[in-house]
Amino acid sequence: MDQSNHHKVKPYLLTRSLLPENQETPIQFINNDMMINNLFYRRNHFSYPTLSLRNYWLPINGLVSTPVILSMQDILQLPSKTIQVVLECSGDKRSLFEPKVFGEQWGKGAISQGYWKGVPLRNLLDLARIREDAKEIVVEGYDFGERTDLNNEVFTYARSLPIRKALHPETIIAYEYNNQPIPFKHGYPLRLIVPQWYAMASVKWIKQISVIDSKFTGPFQTIDYVYYPNKESNKDSFPVTTINVNSTIQKPLDLEILHTGKHFIKGIAWTGNGVITKVDISVDGGSNWLNAKIELSKNPCYGWQSWSYEWNILRKGEYMIMSKATDSYGRSNQLHLYGIKRVMDITLLIKARLK
Repeated sequence: MDQSNHHKVKPYLLTRSLLPENQETPIQFINNDMMINNLFYRRNHFSYPTLSLRNYWLPINGLVSTPVILSMQDILQLPSKTIQVVLECSGDKRSLFEPKVFGEQWGKGAISQGYWKGVPLRNLLDLARIREDAKEIVVEGYDFGERTDLNNEVFTYARSLPIRKALHPETIIAYEYNNQPIPFKHGYPLRLIVPQWYAMASVKWIKQISVIDSKFTGPFQTIDYVYYPNKESNKDSFPVTTINVNSTIQKPLDLEILHTGKHFIKGIAWTGNGVITKVDISVDGGSNWLNAKIELSKNPCYGWQSWSYEWNILRKGEYMIMSKATDSYGRSNQLHLYGIKRVMDITLLIKARLK
């Protein structure tokens, strides 16, 4: 028997739930700026929808002068663009929040990135000629299911964008990921991609696009994915949109045992506005900070930036490593959100031993 591949092992997604399927990327295996399909994290609210490309049509309706229904062939013939975009679930690292909060208890792998190809949403809206009184663009997916918090009513997953964001030239309706058709589990045949915003805005399995003259009130925008400054009421609540500054340590791993000597601390950092300008690391639990080296990125605006620090362990003991990123607006990932400490600095406890 051929045993040539007997010792080959591959990384797999880490399962958080099966119904619906939610799985995160093993972040330590990211070593470039493109996540392969089978390691791209999966975030779902319901079971996967059933649909066929053979009978697929995309309606654009609502406050438009010329409602249109587009076939995939129509869309593929329009001018396209390819952009590298990081998609991060807004609940990324929720398992590290203090105090604990409800929701999928993600580790630090609810994030991936790659190259998306598609048609700017504004080009499709131009075909339908949106009216001057339009305020928001609603994108509805084919995925649907019951919500127990709303008397088991059935809802499709839908989100809206303000006109300005919808008309941004790099908000696209994508049909390819990394030069291949978008995998079914990531939105095939069409997925909205909204750079700089958390991934809940990038609706998968697009069913239709509607133009409205008011604020959209769907539950995935007015109940879920909302900041609540007041714990006892909905007063002053507002929707989650732009990605916050964040950084993650990929190596060494939590509780990893290292020999004394030289090692590289490696990670990634990203932001929704501006670019990452600085990454600091601490090996003593935050008492002292050291400047890490940021690697040049092909797309610092919409993607993550890799960083590293050469660490010389002189003596055995336990070390707590932390990372802190700063962007071009002076924001860092040390922040508190309304009584919840969102632990965006990943800490690791390392026990070094003598050679």
